[in-house]
Amino acid sequence: MALASLLLVVLASFVHASWNLLAKKAASVGPVFVFAYNLIACVAYAPWVLYLLMQGDGIAWTWTGVGFVVLSGLVHLAYSLCLQRGYQVADLSVVYPVARGTGPMLSSLGAFLILGEMPSGRGVLGLLLVVAGIGLIATQGDLSAFRRPSGQSGVRWGIATGGLIASYTVVDAYAVKALGIAPVVLDWFSNLLRFFLLAPLVVANPRRAIEAMRGYWWIAIGVGLLSPLSYILVLAALTSGAPLSLVAPMREMSMMVGALLGMLILREKVGPWRLVGCGVLIAGVILLSGA
Repeated sequence: MALASLLLVVLASFVHASWNLLAKKAASVGPVFVFAYNLIACVAYAPWVLYLLMQGDGIAWTWTGVGFVVLSGLVHLAYSLCLQRGYQVADLSVVYPVARGTGPMLSSLGAFLILGEMPSGRGVLGLLLVVAGIGLIATQGDLSAFRRPSGQSGVRWGIATGGLIASYTVVDAYAVKALGIAPVVLDWFSNLLRFFLLAPLVVANPRRAIEAMRGYWWIAIGVGLLSPLSYILVLAALTSGAPLSLVAPMREMSMMVGALLGMLILREKVGPWRLVGCGVLIAGVILLSGA
């Protein structure tokens, strides 16, 4: 993988971990918060998208292109709601590692089967190490989380979320690589579709929505600006020629970055298993970067 593509994915991991730290503080708000940060994202990135559309470089208006944009928006919305529901009924330490671990593995399989990318032994080993590192970082070597009352629900919702991660990753990779849709245009229209689909929840009871967002608007602004940026960087790496089968697992470096930020900013305790997980993940990324 080219150095420029590698740097894009690494930067995306830092941005992704940062907005997740913000979003964690608003987990109780529910779908209204998703609506709010989608609104921020649509407004903030509109000038960039309009510029590209006026230049004629953003999207080829074919039925195939429009279909993939709509499909991307629907899958992203399902992912957002599925992940949030998983967090409501199960432990974070179960849902998150299952989702982030199965997501890149299924994405890579999709790249092999759908996009025709050929795996190398080095790449497969790197993928396995990335998934193993993610699991160690999230569980800290304690698999008892999967046996708790909410563990089975967490596994089910985590697998469902991981499947949606893989789905939108493959759909979006095809859109930017094969159809030539600009990453920011794809992400913006995806956010716009989610905005309109979630709008009825707010319109039905605007007073309740406003009350739910009280004190959370600054967080919504942060997430609305950073969330699209993290994914646009990933799509830009794909556009530059990086293979999806390598980019998908590498972007999960955000787990490692999140653990480090939690230690440095939130003063969370980082045990030996989490440090081992970071080392395993780094080793996997090194293998993938040279695959």
